[in-house]
Formats: sequence, structure tokens, C-alpha cells
Amino acid sequence: MTVETDVLVIGGGATGTGVARDLALRGVDVTLAERNGLTSGTSGRSHGLLHSGVRYAESSSHDAEECLEENKILRDIAGACIRNTGGLFLQLTQDDPNYFDAKRDACETIGIPTETLDSEEARELVPNLSSDVERAMKVPDAVVYPSRLVAANAADAQVHGASIYPHAPIEDITVSDEQITSIRIGGTIDDWIEADYIVNATGAWAGELAAMAGLGIEMQPTRGVMISVNYDDLGPVLNRCRNPNNGDIVVPHETEAVLGTTSVPVRDPDNYETEDWEVQTTIDECAAMLPPVRNAPKVRTWWGVRPLYAPDEKERSGRGISRGFFLLDHTADGINNMASIVGGKLTTYRQMAETTADLVCERIRVNADCSTADQALPNVDDPTQLDAFVAEFDGQGPTDKDVVTMPPSTE
Repeated sequence: MTVETDVLVIGGGATGTGVARDLALRGVDVTLAERNGLTSGTSGRSHGLLHSGVRYAESSSHDAEECLEENKILRDIAGACIRNTGGLFLQLTQDDPNYFDAKRDACETIGIPTETLDSEEARELVPNLSSDVERAMKVPDAVVYPSRLVAANAADAQVHGASIYPHAPIEDITVSDEQITSIRIGGTIDDWIEADYIVNATGAWAGELAAMAGLGIEMQPTRGVMISVNYDDLGPVLNRCRNPNNGDIVVPHETEAVLGTTSVPVRDPDNYETEDWEVQTTIDECAAMLPPVRNAPKVRTWWGVRPLYAPDEKERSGRGISRGFFLLDHTADGINNMASIVGGKLTTYRQMAETTADLVCERIRVNADCSTADQALPNVDDPTQLDAFVAEFDGQGPTDKDVVTMPPSTE
């Protein structure tokens, strides 16, 4: 029997589950399909930094303002999905002091709160900082645990009537008269779905899914490595205050620190090489800020793939420039009941979802406002229940594997 739904969201990362939650809270009948467990794509394979906007302040005030706004919202609604660590941007001896000044001035213009510390004050805050640190800027960065965040969004969507299906890959798409009329989904659904509207929230895989509907989306995914090491004495997030480059972020967890990252173009987000130089370069560069991580025991290493939109990357000339998100309405491409949401950052997932849900509601003629900025995610003060949500949706990613405590198997 064919399954019918108002909206089918394809992709179970932060943006996809965020769209499903947003629409469900507006009273829309939503089905979400993810080919693997939730958080199995980019969201669960990040470094887990909740941006304050400082990283983008001098290159794009708009994107920095988005990060700052969403940072504040997530602190209010996400509870134990977030760890409020604060952050430091570090100027080392070999770094351009003008870059530090320009970033600080841009933060002041935007309204991002900062405090400049001299080298002694910085080392009082983080005792093992490199002796090359000349000054630092305190910023409101934080840490996000994506497995919990995604699972909490899915759980809330489900409570409000959405159907959430991990392990439900898309197998076929039927198009007729400028409409997607049905989609064949395998795995836990194993049936055809008919939806009034389809949201492609597959991130780096958006081009592959669009091609199944005869559409073309130019993606330029890039891979980046993360290395988690034993280190429980960090405190704030560390950012190198220079033009973004390899190995310029150290993210604190409870007993580990995540070192990141690199940026290398890949052709296929499912099948790409991983190289030893990326690991070693990341360790070396992070150790320039925090020397003890060089010899700290490695716990796990993983790569993630960024869902970058190729036209934007070409226009902005690649890494180091702020990356926004793009909502592609495919009406102009000959399919009037599908949109794709690409680009963006984990920090801005909720805003990406809101923008997408606004378009969907306009198309299916639902008159309801977004409430996700004001309504807390479920059970955010109960880490045990959040981790149970992660288990329910098979949503454990490597980013926060050391933090999320999975319940014992009942098998």
C-alpha cells in the first residue's frame, strides 16, 4: 500500500530533522527518510564547534550575525546538547597582528562580545598554551553534541506527529507533469511514498538525489579530518587567529579534545581517499597552539564531508571565506514540488530549517509560523533520555562518541 504524506523530508542530519520538527510543530504531516542511522552524514562527523560568528566576522558580517543569533537560540533551547565552554582566538608570534585587529573590530561592529587578553592572562585561563601565544580574544563559542541535537529534533518531530525512518534509502523517483508523483523507499519503509512536497536535505549528497529526479545541483564537497585525543584540561575552544587553514581548531570535550581540520575537494562523498598527511598536519598545527596534544594518546580519527554549493565556492574562491546556505526551489528547473537545502553550518541548522519550512508552507498553503526558536527541545535537562533518543534512531556519530552514553542492548 502506498504511503501518503504532506511532506517527505529526505536526509536525517541536523537540517533534515530540523525541517521535520519545524513542519510538525506547524501541524504538517511529515515523513522523514534517512538511508542510514540519523546523524550518519556530515552532522555527526564534524568537530562539534558551535560558532559565535567570530570566525566569519571580517569576511561576512551577515553570516557572522546568523551564527551569533543561532548560538544564542541553541543555548536557550538545546540544554545538554550544548556545552558552554567559551572560546579563544589565539594570535601566535608568526601570525599577522593586523588580522587579529581586523577581526576584533568587525566583532565590535557586529555586536559579538569579545575581551582581549595578553599572553599571561591567556595562559592563566589555559595553562598549557604555547609560549608563542602573544594575545588572545575571548569569544562566546561553545560545543555542540550533534548526535543528541539531531535525535532530540527527531524525537520532538515524532511527538508532534512526524514519522521518522532511519535505514530507509531512496531507490527510485517518478516524475510526471513537472511533479514528483511518487518515491520508492527501501529498508524500513519498503514502499512507495506519495507526497505533496519533497525536501532534499541530504547535504553533500544533494546532487546525487536530485539527479534521480532529473535535476542538476552542482556540489563541491570537501573532506576534513578530525582527531580526538585524551585531554581533559582544556576549558575553552581554541581557534587560531589567522586566515582559516589546516589544523586551526581544538574543541574540548569532557575527557578528550577534538583537533581539526583539513579541507580537500572530493568527487564522491561516499568514496574518497583519506591521507596520513592530513592527520599529521592537523596534529602539528593544533600543537602549535596547545603543545601537549602532540603526544596525547589518539582515541579515534574520522573524516567528514562538507556540503558545499559549487557556484558559491567558485564565486568566493574557496576555503577561508564564510559559507552561507542556499535554498534551491526547483520550480524553475521543471519540478514544482521539490526544494533542496545546501551549504550552511551545523550552527545554523535551525535557521536553515525555518527558511525551508517557510517555503514548504507557502507551497502547500499552510498558514502557520515557526516556533522552533522559542520552544525547547524535549528532555534537554536529562542527558540519559537524550542518549536514549540517540539509540532509538541509531544516531551515534563519532564526534561525540565519548560523551553520549548508549543504553545497554536488549538483544
